[in-house]
Amino acid sequence: MRLLVVEDDALLLDGLTVGLGLAGFTVDAVTGCEDARAAVAAQDYDGIVLDLMLPDGSGLDLLTSLRARGEAIPVVLLTARDQVPDRIAGLDAGADDYVGKPFDLDELAARVRAAVRRGKGRSSATLRWRDVELDPAAFSAQRAGQPVKLTRREFAVLAALMERPQGVLSKASLEDRIYGWQEELESNAVEVHIHKLRAKLGADFIKTVRGVGYRLAGEGEA
Repeated sequence: MRLLVVEDDALLLDGLTVGLGLAGFTVDAVTGCEDARAAVAAQDYDGIVLDLMLPDGSGLDLLTSLRARGEAIPVVLLTARDQVPDRIAGLDAGADDYVGKPFDLDELAARVRAAVRRGKGRSSATLRWRDVELDPAAFSAQRAGQPVKLTRREFAVLAALMERPQGVLSKASLEDRIYGWQEELESNAVEVHIHKLRAKLGADFIKTVRGVGYRLAGEGEA
């Protein structure tokens, strides 16, 4: 799950990047409205964590402009301005949730997951396909009721596929999902993660669609 975090406090931004990364998110971080607009134009995000008071403008104005041009990305506002009128203004402008500072990082991560889940039309927090279950909140996986140990990036690849079990995801889209701007990407990284997932979940669990990408295999599909 790839997030854009927009926050001008360097210390807080670093903490959010590290903390949300440990919670399983791939995080891109910017400090102002213009950089946020450029990031959204260049990259598909699952969600945005947005501060309201930014050095080059209002996060609320940024949110309003995103909604005005049809961007439906789930947005969680993060701000010290936490009075009822502020919350109402943010929600009416199109925010999906509102978290006041100071905040608990685990709660923020849960609110982001919930906002993204609602945005994708999913009612359950757990992802299921065949005998495999993923719990993004607990960062855990099971196969036939038995725990499966996955790395952060293996988990991210599998979650992306399980969110669209009937779809085919290209190598490029999976790379975007699991690697942020500042992370070094090896040319065969996705292939390595897919190979390791097949070793843990069964060789027939993920199919290669030649020249297109990867998809989950249905029950009994060779």
